[in-house]
Amino acid sequence: MTQALYIETTIISYLAARPSRDAIISGHQVATHLWWESYRGRYALFCSTLVVEEAEAGDSDAATRRLAYIEDTPKLAVTDAVKELARIMIDKAVVPRGYPQDALHIAICAVHDIDFLLTWNCRHLANALSRKRIENTVQEQGYRCPIICTPEELMENGYV
Repeated sequence: MTQALYIETTIISYLAARPSRDAIISGHQVATHLWWESYRGRYALFCSTLVVEEAEAGDSDAATRRLAYIEDTPKLAVTDAVKELARIMIDKAVVPRGYPQDALHIAICAVHDIDFLLTWNCRHLANALSRKRIENTVQEQGYRCPIICTPEELMENGYV
């Protein structure tokens, strides 16, 4: 059975961005492109209406490039159950109050039973110090938590 993977906004932003001069960001861009070209076919891809909203923001040329990557990707809805789970994560300080979108991305995956949440948001999502609290809170609410990871973590033998 093919596993379901949610593409969070940072992934399409790295795909659509011009090459960065910053060494770390450049490495993330390379890894993201390699994952996209060589590994995405192994998963059933999803994003959400929230990802579309975030991708549409900012420079119109960049937004057009971002949206092209997810044009044919099924969009998951931000339901009342998603909003409630996100609210609980914020109330329990699992995700900082100022970043409700991060809680929504997690909640979308949990409520829609997605296996992986793919992201470059290592501050609040793909963060070893936050993962256990996120997992515990999602499971306490009766959902299965997605595996929150970066493209590098979903490539065999790394990308070097």
